[in-house]
Amino acid sequence: MKKVWIGWDNGIGNISAIWEDKSAEYEITPIRKCLNYTKTVAHISRLDRSKTSSIITDWIAGYMPIICIERPMVNPGRFKATASGLRMVEAQECLMEDLMIPYRFIDSKEWQKVMLPAGVKGAETKSASLSIGARLFPHLSSKIKNDADSLLMAEYMRRQNF
Repeated sequence: MKKVWIGWDNGIGNISAIWEDKSAEYEITPIRKCLNYTKTVAHISRLDRSKTSSIITDWIAGYMPIICIERPMVNPGRFKATASGLRMVEAQECLMEDLMIPYRFIDSKEWQKVMLPAGVKGAETKSASLSIGARLFPHLSSKIKNDADSLLMAEYMRRQNF
């Protein structure tokens, strides 16, 4: 069976697929805004499971999916970002389990070491990711927003023959 590699950036990121013929797709992870569960009135972003499920099931039809979800950042000094990332990863896992699709986690440093130039770190990784993603997949450059992390994750997996 032919493979499709799917990289899924954690948080309010993006999701991408690369097939064996090297065709590729990129989508901003579908989210929906919801009222927060705290006493203070605020909104949070949550995974739109229905839209995301449709994207993934379309991509994997007739293919063996290899899905990597980027491990979320956990930093007590950045509580809101950590909570958002952990909420998202739980939703991602639940969706994969509901769809009965195997998945694994990948650390950002693992794929960045191979896909980004040496010495790029911190805030530079997003702009480097954007530039490299647009160069490797020019037909997707108009769709890529903020970064191409999921595309580079999928390309890393394809090159490593996961």
